[in-house]
Amino acid sequence: MQTAQADYFTAYHNLKLTRDADGVLVVEFHSNGGPCIMNAQGHTEFVDAFYRIGQDRANKIVILTGAGGDFIIDVDWSSFGDVSDPGVWSQVHDEGVQVLENIANIRVPVIAAIEGRAYVHSDYVLLANVIVAGDGATFQDVAHYAVGVAPGDGIFTTWSYRAGAGRAEAFLLNPQPLKARTAQEWGVVAEVVPNGKTLARARELAALYLKAPEVTRRNTRVHFIQPLKERVAREVGYGLSLEGASAADLVKSMHSNTEPEAATAGVA
Repeated sequence: MQTAQADYFTAYHNLKLTRDADGVLVVEFHSNGGPCIMNAQGHTEFVDAFYRIGQDRANKIVILTGAGGDFIIDVDWSSFGDVSDPGVWSQVHDEGVQVLENIANIRVPVIAAIEGRAYVHSDYVLLANVIVAGDGATFQDVAHYAVGVAPGDGIFTTWSYRAGAGRAEAFLLNPQPLKARTAQEWGVVAEVVPNGKTLARARELAALYLKAPEVTRRNTRVHFIQPLKERVAREVGYGLSLEGASAADLVKSMHSNTEPEAATAGVA
């Protein structure tokens, strides 16, 4: 059964969904129309959005991209509340697993068109079959080791699958911007195109893929994603548990570092 656009296309604050007459769905991550900053609301919305996208058979090809020349560039940490609270982390944990599973469950070819910075949740991008990057695009992980948290939410699973474990470990332990050309050498990016041309190229690829029969397209995506899907199911729940413990320890250490200063200020 096909789902009418009105059912979910306008339901999300951090996603703009547009579909053309050929069934090519463009999913644009954004924050108020500009580059997307991950927050708790978006984290929750993405679970439902990608479930609905995968469920809707009117979507023939899916293109992931971002607004303002970027993908997701940062995190609004305060929006998540106290991540050392088990109840708070339980929601983060469940949503983190579910969103990756739901992207992996999209049963049509997925293309990522990346311009500028993909600094948060590039694991979403690496669940695409093909990544087209602008010449100036860069990949980084600013949300984990760089701030003192274990990278357990799927970022290692996807990068190690696409680039190899050694490269992924070095990339995540010393998070520096990775240029699109290097990501292509690693086998992560399929094509590098001039800046501003990624979405147009993704649409060209979508038109090419649409020439195959629908069942062929769907079954090819299912076949290609299965090994990575198995790793997501096997690894990400465990990884997010490790990430949650490290986040709780980070919060604890931050509190212990500020308490003496607060006590001194109180005495003064």
